[in-house]
Order: sequence, then structure tokens, then C-alpha cells
Amino acid sequence: MQRNLKDKVVWITGAGGGMGQHIALTLSKLHSKVILSDINEQSLKKVSQKCTYYSSIKPLDITKINDVKTVVKEIENDFGQLDIVINAAGMNIQNRDWDDIQQNDWDQVFKVNINGMFYCCKSALQLMKKQNDGLIINISSWAGNHISYLSGTSYIASKHAINAMTETINMKYCNVGIRACSICPGEASTPLLDQRPVPLSQEEKDLMLQVEDISETVAFVAQMEKHVCVNQITISPTHNRLYL
Repeated sequence: MQRNLKDKVVWITGAGGGMGQHIALTLSKLHSKVILSDINEQSLKKVSQKCTYYSSIKPLDITKINDVKTVVKEIENDFGQLDIVINAAGMNIQNRDWDDIQQNDWDQVFKVNINGMFYCCKSALQLMKKQNDGLIINISSWAGNHISYLSGTSYIASKHAINAMTETINMKYCNVGIRACSICPGEASTPLLDQRPVPLSQEEKDLMLQVEDISETVAFVAQMEKHVCVNQITISPTHNRLYL
């Protein structure tokens, strides 16, 4: 039996584009109240206009801890609850090989992919503990479980860290109704592909996972009943270039 998401309060980071945008639109169709955060306010406005149910925007740089705390406090004041957090904000860099990567680029990847996600989880957990209920879904990557040259050293390291961090939430809070899930997509056709050192053809992109595949996976996890914890999902394209 699927959980009814009507009027569930859902906070989505990275909602201005890519996976985050499509996750927001999918959950809006399920009548969730979606709160959209991204560093790009104009993109958030466009996504909000496409939502078919209640939506609001809260522009945010997730690497700024005090701003993250402020947004969560505003959500608590506005709604009195926070049912689901979906951390879809993330980044990669072009110069990702050991011979090319620069310290500043390494630091920036971890600043966004790990520090920012930690700030969002930590702040949301304070409210979820009061509720004895809450779901956190962290968008990780195939690279969080598998190592290859393709994704780059900083990205692979950060995504492995995401998976480990997510599971510690379950270890700590499983006795108070809080559960967390890492979703680990393989190659997906998103704007992040533009950061690849070697450009990809449209034909190659069409064989990859599409953003709708990820958003439907998120909706599946979100609709599981409270007593169910989906710890991690790995999803990949059938035509998996990492196997070929």
C-alpha cells in the first residue's frame, strides 16, 4: 500500500534544474507541498510556475550553514512540519583527473556535495526529531559504490561519503521514526553532463537514464510507509557504458 503524499511538506534542494526540478514536478503531481531551494532564484521561479500543486521558493546556497538553518526555521514557522527532504544539489568539475585536479576544485566539490548536504540533513533532523517522523532522500551516484576514471577522484570520493553519511542517519534515528535513503543513479542525461571533459552525442544521452526515471524512483521511496526504510537504491541504464 502506498503512502498518500497529499499535503506532505517536501523540501527539495537543487530544485532549479536537472533531477531536482523533475523531482519537484513529480511530487507536485502527487499533491505534495514542495518547497524549492537552489542558488539560482530565477530558475526556481520557473520551476515553481510549472508545479501543479502548492509550491514556494527559498533561494539558498547550501554551503552556508546559517542560511540553511534559516530556511529550515522558516519551513517550521510556515508549516509546523517537514515530512521529506530531498537533497538533489550537487556538482562535478571538468579537470577531474589526478594529474589535472586543483585544490580549489577539490574543495568546492566537497563543499557542495558533502558539507552542503550535511548542513541540510543536520538542520532538518532537528525538526524531524520533534515530529518522531521524517524521510531524507540523498541523491548520490553510481560512483558512490563503484570506482572508475570517468567520474573523477573528487566526485567519487564525495559520493562514497554521501552513502556512508546517509546510512549513519538510519543507525542513529531508526528508533524515532526517521529514515534515510541514498539513490545512486548510473549515467543520466542531466546538465551535469556538460562538465564532462569529452562531450557526449545526443544518441549517447538518449541511451542513458532520464531525469524522469530518477524522479519516479524518488516518488517510489517517498510513498513507502513510515515503517519501511529503503536504505539505498542503485539504478542504471540498461545500456550501461560502464560495463561495455
